[in-house]
Amino acid sequence: MNLSPVKSVSKTVDYETRFSPDFLQPRLMNTTTKNRFRKEPVRVVSPFAEARDELFQQIMRCGVIDAAADDQRDWFDNTMQYLADRYHELAPSELDELRVLGERFAQPPKARKAV
Repeated sequence: MNLSPVKSVSKTVDYETRFSPDFLQPRLMNTTTKNRFRKEPVRVVSPFAEARDELFQQIMRCGVIDAAADDQRDWFDNTMQYLADRYHELAPSELDELRVLGERFAQPPKARKAV
């Protein structure tokens, strides 16, 4: 078993190789990958989608899921009036659809029977 220290091997490079134009060129890494700083196209969100997301957030924040049915009805009446004022672009049919979605979202999960 040889326990002697490793000898350092110095590689000699002549002057022409060390300072040649090819040697001095910076090496580009991952030149085949896409530019990661490219901007994504701006996605336009519809007023219906914004109102739906806001409604779901308010349902979660205000604790509507655990409320009594009468309290939920009052809450939805007030909230739908607020959404109609805030999102004036929405048609009455879209507001009705939002209310149905919100009421379904506010229902407690159905219990599953053990199999």
